[in-house]
Amino acid sequence: MISNSEIKLITGLHRKKYRSLHNLFIAEGEKLIGDLMDAGLKMTHFYTSKTLQKQTNFKAMAPTPITERQMQKISVQKNPSGWLAVFKQPQRTSPNQASWVLALDDIQDPGNMGTILRLCDWFGITHLVCTQDTVEVFNPKVVQSSMGSIARVQMHYVALDQWLAQQSRPIFGAVLDGKPVGEVQWPDRGVLLMGNEGQGIRPERAKFITDHISITGALDKGAESLNVAMATGILLHQWHINQ
Repeated sequence: MISNSEIKLITGLHRKKYRSLHNLFIAEGEKLIGDLMDAGLKMTHFYTSKTLQKQTNFKAMAPTPITERQMQKISVQKNPSGWLAVFKQPQRTSPNQASWVLALDDIQDPGNMGTILRLCDWFGITHLVCTQDTVEVFNPKVVQSSMGSIARVQMHYVALDQWLAQQSRPIFGAVLDGKPVGEVQWPDRGVLLMGNEGQGIRPERAKFITDHISITGALDKGAESLNVAMATGILLHQWHINQ
């Protein structure tokens, strides 16, 4: 059974203000919840509107049965999966401890952000730094599209101009007229800077780039640019195979 105070708490977590206030976030879907639990994130609430068997895959905490109507009320999805959990936001360590860091300049789309987190997880990038205006990592759409990678990749919201200015390592910036990525020599330490979906890397951050790189396409290509998540995947793959 779910109490009115729990419903109030969870519906409040639909908003960034209350996620920050309580240091909590929502995850939905049986697999995603299981992945976050396996990664060691601490769960505070767990509900299901599904009919439970005698045995479940969740050993750490059994879900509380609720009605479909109650699930619809607390879910952020139009068509709830029937599984919802609340987790504590994981603690962060300093990004300066990492050899390579991905820096993001005002990424706005939650789907792009979730995909970028998955790419970092796949290629072994454990820290991202981003502008304060970048979409929140615990936005429910980011959580869903990251497929559990938020448990293994840390995201830091910083004054990006200042952070870039303090870097002693090279900063590789993804631009349209840079050195072809296939010709790039990747050092042991560095920063890869990716720009906003519509405007690319802003001039106030572009001035810190030490190495301008680009993804070459066909000479008669029709598209004027690549989606930022797609471009990040290509660049991280090139970085990875040259490490």
